[in-house]
Amino acid sequence: MQLTNERAALIVVDMQNGFCHGRGSFAGLGLDISLLKGAIPGCVRLVEAARAAGVPLIFTRFVYRADYRDGGILVQHLLPAIAEVNSLAEGTWDMELVDELQPAAADFVIDKNRYSSFYGTRLEPILTSLGITRLVVAGVTTNMCVETTVRDAMHRDYEVFVVGDACGELEEERHRFALNTMGFGFARVVEVDDVVAAWAGAAVHSV
Repeated sequence: MQLTNERAALIVVDMQNGFCHGRGSFAGLGLDISLLKGAIPGCVRLVEAARAAGVPLIFTRFVYRADYRDGGILVQHLLPAIAEVNSLAEGTWDMELVDELQPAAADFVIDKNRYSSFYGTRLEPILTSLGITRLVVAGVTTNMCVETTVRDAMHRDYEVFVVGDACGELEEERHRFALNTMGFGFARVVEVDDVVAAWAGAAVHSV
């Protein structure tokens, strides 16, 4: 697997106000979002590198209907607090991407209401249309939406690189555990500097 910009796309997972902003719904639930916010600078660098290298850029957003009728078992039973605090509801500030990571006209924005960026979305047809075979993935949360997306990508035979220092989780232990799991059987774990160097025209970075 080679970390190059050829037939590559960058997927930035769920870098939304609800997860990553101090006034967002997750902070409002009393959760410590410092590690989620910590993923912002790395994602910004990746976005800048992708645009400079001509790499297609895909942002995902976790979004529910305002009445949460599409929330399924997650909202109904596992995490009912999501609905109680109006988290990630369609049309709200909470579901929007953070200010530092606003999409450009040429970028793609994929809305989803499950952990995987592939499940029930138009992501795969977009990747197929663009001829993408290699994915670089970053965002939040490492152990949930990032990992589920990475697993699904590997099962579809994409070469996947997950950028460890541009991902964030609510707990450091779960972040490390997720990276270890993905690195063992689903992807190659790299750092922002690796991607920036490879996409800047440096020597091909073999992992």
